[in-house]
Amino acid sequence: MPSATRSVEINCSPERFLAVVRDFESYPVFIPEMVSAKILQETGDVSEVAFGIHMVRRLDYTLRLTQVTPHRIEWCLVSGIFRSNNGSWQLTPLGDGSRTHVEYKVDIQVGMFLPGSLVRSLVGKTLPSMLQKFKARAEAC
Repeated sequence: MPSATRSVEINCSPERFLAVVRDFESYPVFIPEMVSAKILQETGDVSEVAFGIHMVRRLDYTLRLTQVTPHRIEWCLVSGIFRSNNGSWQLTPLGDGSRTHVEYKVDIQVGMFLPGSLVRSLVGKTLPSMLQKFKARAEAC
């Protein structure tokens, strides 16, 4: 299963970064590959969100995202183009809490034939580069 782990330090509090991550429907505003994001259901710390990304062609999928702790969100696939799509955001406050260490993990298994180069690009480059877009968004606010 292709997987990627990336981490970065961000100049904002974990709470501010978490607010950006949980603002699912704003993803298309700052992530160019994301063409749609719609919350289908929210109950407490659990959100079911339908996403559409464009990578050579449009890929649609729905994730269940759960805030497991105040500084951790995990997700799993509900439906869509993938056989599996699991991952997490782990936030660790640094110093006085105005900086945050962010770790992003994703494991994906594609449910249909896609060229190996596209899958490697999706997991190894495009998805982890989203971390930089989240960083920029959180630090801009």
